[in-house]
Amino acid sequence: MPKIVSISTYNPPYILEQSNIEQLTKELFQDKIPQLERLLKVFENGEIEQRQFCVPLDWHRQNHTFEERNNLYIELATNYSVEAIKACLKNPQFLDQPISTMEIDAIIFVSSTGISTPSIDARVMNKLKFSDRLKRLPIWGLGCAGGASGVSRAFDYCLAHPTEKVLVVCVELASLTFQQNDFSKSNLVGASLFADGVACILVCGDQVLLNTKRPIPHIVNTASKWMPDSENVMGWDIRNDGLHVIFSRDIPSIISKWLGPFIHDFLEEEGITINQLVNFVAHPGGKKVLRAYEETLELTEEHTAISRFILKQHGNMSSPTVLYVLEQFMLKETQPDTYGLLVALGPGFSGEAVLLHWRD
Repeated sequence: MPKIVSISTYNPPYILEQSNIEQLTKELFQDKIPQLERLLKVFENGEIEQRQFCVPLDWHRQNHTFEERNNLYIELATNYSVEAIKACLKNPQFLDQPISTMEIDAIIFVSSTGISTPSIDARVMNKLKFSDRLKRLPIWGLGCAGGASGVSRAFDYCLAHPTEKVLVVCVELASLTFQQNDFSKSNLVGASLFADGVACILVCGDQVLLNTKRPIPHIVNTASKWMPDSENVMGWDIRNDGLHVIFSRDIPSIISKWLGPFIHDFLEEEGITINQLVNFVAHPGGKKVLRAYEETLELTEEHTAISRFILKQHGNMSSPTVLYVLEQFMLKETQPDTYGLLVALGPGFSGEAVLLHWRD
């Protein structure tokens, strides 16, 4: 079965304390939002301590056009992708020896926080030496579900091409989308939660023989689920000045009612029970989202401890976040023949689940 052989994450340069972001938001929204002091408690209650941005905090004191935001997205997403790919292909934590970019057969690029045609993967190919026969699959618009969906599509590809190697690159620069003139509650919640991040994984087909330094997750199977008439749960409202966040307050309750049957059905189809899952690789959409995972799947806080740690240190980076969580599971000692489940939810409203099996 296809396996995740290596992984890397890349943190943008500006490390910002949550309290400082809260203070700037208060300054920008003062006298613009009723009961602002009460609503600002979302910054303190979210259990986020710091986040990484691709721009300094003062950048948000000025107005920026959609064109300016997007041009910066293209430049930085390209540069950050290059760094993440290089780190993934030579990661000594997993690989006995580096892998050349010329050995890569396909690249799946995932992002939802900027627009680029040609897509960012084509721009990356001008900076790193890939084959000009490389297959490209850019994925846009899946938001927080994008990282898990990228893993699933790599699985599909490697089932069809068992001798090939695929990179999944997730880049989100959500800080560039913040709207200082949008006084909606969704924008305020987004300001308290979203951050920038980059992740890359190497997925190889079953017939690719590589020496790895520890047990690695093999992908047993994947499942997708979509909720009809749910476009307003989360996503973007695209206006003249850029991307405005749509973020429903009902997300935790939707997860509680909708996610459980999806996951239980999927595991039953695979002949696995919840109790057999040791590694729960959950996208930490927020504190309430993690609590909803625990309630609907009957998990303990120990199962979501790594997800909570990533949320605390990085915030919600949208698509790369679940891969940040996966990286921590891959770095810790995991016994062979251990099962795990990777789960993320995003616009659509949709969910993506990946059943993993750690093997030598």
